[in-house]
Amino acid sequence: MMRLNKFIAHYTTYSRREADKAVQDGYVRIDGELETNPATQVDERYVKVTVSGKKIMPSEQFTVIVYCKPKGELVTKNDPRGRRTIYDSLDNKYKHFIPVGRLDYASEGLLLLTDASRVANALMTSDLERVYKVKIKGPVTPAMEEAMNKGLELADATAGGHEKSRVISMHFAPFFAYTIKKNQHDYSILKVAIVEGQNRELRRFFAHFNAEVADLKRVSFGGVELNNLPTGKTRFLARSEYVHLRKFLDQEKKPE
Repeated sequence: MMRLNKFIAHYTTYSRREADKAVQDGYVRIDGELETNPATQVDERYVKVTVSGKKIMPSEQFTVIVYCKPKGELVTKNDPRGRRTIYDSLDNKYKHFIPVGRLDYASEGLLLLTDASRVANALMTSDLERVYKVKIKGPVTPAMEEAMNKGLELADATAGGHEKSRVISMHFAPFFAYTIKKNQHDYSILKVAIVEGQNRELRRFFAHFNAEVADLKRVSFGGVELNNLPTGKTRFLARSEYVHLRKFLDQEKKPE
């Protein structure tokens, strides 16, 4: 979904201000109905928008890049506290790209960004696998393994969450997969695959077992691999990755 004025500006020669004026002056229709609110949300995949009777044709072309986010960067445009954001590191040509979800300030690794909001939304709300390497303080316990296999329901999942987070209770679905790479009394290393990863899910999960996450790195998202991409660098998707992504997008069904 995206705002009507942004939709018009993105797919025509109109500026955002010109798009606002066209909408407010009564030149824009959505599926045949007059619309005068520039902030109206539209689904660019299915909506029919006309300006002065001319239909806007959304481009099917889009770009996705992989960014290897370092620790100490926020996935946001601006930070009131002046902390570094991903856009301080990204090339200017990617300033308008939309991040697919987030990695928290202390986490690193694979972050997808795209110039198409519909692609970002589809990936963010998907159940595609997210794969992480996790280093925790302490051993992997049988209770942890049981929760990874069966899931976990917590009335109080504040431990491990952000101090300003309003999320209290959480449901943790069973992990898609996990491998214990090292299991020691002082620290352990796992590779885990989950299907969400929102609201500091892994940090909260392990905090429930009094195991602090010392390092968290995303290495894969929906079949797109980080591989050996250096920290702070970007790359375009490979042809095979684009084919896989387009197949995923094409499988999305049009809502009734």
